[in-house]
Amino acid sequence: MRKKIVTFGEIMLRLSPPDFKRFVQSDSYNVSYGGAEANVAVSSANYGMEGTFVTKLPENEIGQAAIDNLRRFGVDTSHIVRGGKRIGIFFLESGASQRPSKVIYDRENSAISKAKSDEFNWEKIFENADWFHWTGITPALSIKSREILNIACEAAKSKQIKISCDLNFRKKLWSTEEAQDVMRPLMKYVDLCIANEEDAEKSLGLKPSVSNVENAELNEDSYFQLAQKLKEEFDFETVAITLRESYSASRNGWSALLLDNKDCKEVYRSKIYDILIVDRVGGGDSFASGLIYGLLNKTNSKEALDFAVAASCLKHSIIGDYNLVTISEVEALAKGKGSGRVER
Repeated sequence: MRKKIVTFGEIMLRLSPPDFKRFVQSDSYNVSYGGAEANVAVSSANYGMEGTFVTKLPENEIGQAAIDNLRRFGVDTSHIVRGGKRIGIFFLESGASQRPSKVIYDRENSAISKAKSDEFNWEKIFENADWFHWTGITPALSIKSREILNIACEAAKSKQIKISCDLNFRKKLWSTEEAQDVMRPLMKYVDLCIANEEDAEKSLGLKPSVSNVENAELNEDSYFQLAQKLKEEFDFETVAITLRESYSASRNGWSALLLDNKDCKEVYRSKIYDILIVDRVGGGDSFASGLIYGLLNKTNSKEALDFAVAASCLKHSIIGDYNLVTISEVEALAKGKGSGRVER
């Protein structure tokens, strides 16, 4: 039987100037859809699992277009609630070289942020589910979203469904103080915590002792210690920390480490990929979905981490939020076939 992965959050309309143009240069936008939990659902379906995405979208053509877009990639949209006034929008200006990418949100009062808890039947949604994934973006949307998420986590936990959270702190949505007030109590439900150095500090109040990621400097021991602190303080089953070394907007070093109760009594560090970036948005979500797939399907946790890092490496070469790669492509890269030679 296929593994069923349920995700809950917001999918948005993504508008991007073409050809690395700046907002002030562009007189047209490329249209696509994306959002952290939706991205994970798409990848899950792409890996042959049952990816179920739960949200609320307006009963209009744009809301329908978002649903059709998810269905195109095999996502189960049967539990999406219809209603509300609008879909959230984000504008993305892709950076290059030393010019960073920029995101402008237009998502206030979106349908999902105004949703009510009685609109979602979690007993039915979680039928035969193996995994529930959410990110720190969802509770940042509104008080109502937090209430729904809490109910969902309680329902998943009562059914002994594994729960993962990618901390995903967004300073444009809430403050550090508000994030910690909300996120720390929610950690009691979480089995797998996915973080980077900023998310761990802003969302949970823990940070590595030494780091200078903006100067592409990572102190490996300090991140090992951070993983151990997170695991000990919140009793997570598994902790994964993504490590991005930002040489420029166009070139990053990319790797991750993992600590769990099963195979990694000591912290395991993946190989490091030197990436020339086409589109980094959704990179963290591709890691999360790859890790969920790996933990459910691979022989051990190290293989799961290697799959996740390779999957997210490949995502950086794909325009759009979704990671449209195959299992065989990911496994080939994880085994060392990363020359980029033409396949004939």
